Amino acid sequence: MNILVTGGAGFIGSHIAEYFLSEGHNVRIVDNLSSGYQENIPESAEFVNEDIYSVSPDVFEGVDYVFHEAALVSVPVSCQQPEEAFRINTLGTMNVLQNSLDAGVEKVVLASSAAVYGNNPILPKMEDMLPEPASPYAISKMDCEYLAGMFHDKGLRTTCLRYFNVYGPRQDPNSPYAAVIPIFMKRAKEGKDLVIYGDGTQTRDFVNIQDVVRANVAAMDNGDGDVFNVATGTSVSVQEIAETIIEITGSSSDIVYEEEREGDIKDSVADVSKISGWWESKVDLEEGLKNFDG
Repeated sequence: MNILVTGGAGFIGSHIAEYFLSEGHNVRIVDNLSSGYQENIPESAEFVNEDIYSVSPDVFEGVDYVFHEAALVSVPVSCQQPEEAFRINTLGTMNVLQNSLDAGVEKVVLASSAAVYGNNPILPKMEDMLPEPASPYAISKMDCEYLAGMFHDKGLRTTCLRYFNVYGPRQDPNSPYAAVIPIFMKRAKEGKDLVIYGDGTQTRDFVNIQDVVRANVAAMDNGDGDVFNVATGTSVSVQEIAETIIEITGSSSDIVYEEEREGDIKDSVADVSKISGWWESKVDLEEGLKNFDG
């Protein structure tokens, strides 16, 4: 098969690309390296250095499946630069879907986000809940889902995967887009303070990158025209994560607290019953943290 991974130089995209290469498929990666890294691109993959919102239609010719991971993924950055968030996420997705339809792509699997649920206090988060996006990033991800539904009605098979808090090897702790686990891991190994924004009681549903890759692969044959949570269905507080990482690394780090950040949500845990017919998480959080570096 011929596989196209947008954002394939990034954390999640590079793992998807790596999987399909290991299975003997042809992989083409599109990335402008604004938040991805050249070293994440497997040597055997074809690389196209272009912006996702203006990528050439030729890139989609002969492609069987598209995995659309390219995005501006930081909630704080999207609040500071909303125009950029919508250009990359909304217009970029429109470009990917239109080019895929025109090129006769078999299916597009799109990365969405649990951020679309916002601060709705109802837990766990279910796909049929009314979205309450609380940041430009979250709104742009809702745009992506609506666009996917529109193009599915036009005849292009699509599935949207609402990732919860993905973690694993190749996450960059120095990036402005960095998630909490790689930052905590790096600082713990250096013996530096682990900074929690808020009081630490906020909860997250952390899902390992291996499980996320498997969800994308499974979505090739499942979930057409629909949206699914990709998560474990269990939550853990940011305080607990910090304490566990200090214990695993044997760190002397202290935990300190700072003011909550704009756009961050309080609590998040997924209902995974909808996707359970064709996928479930397998990697335990503590196991995933112990194997964080590979």
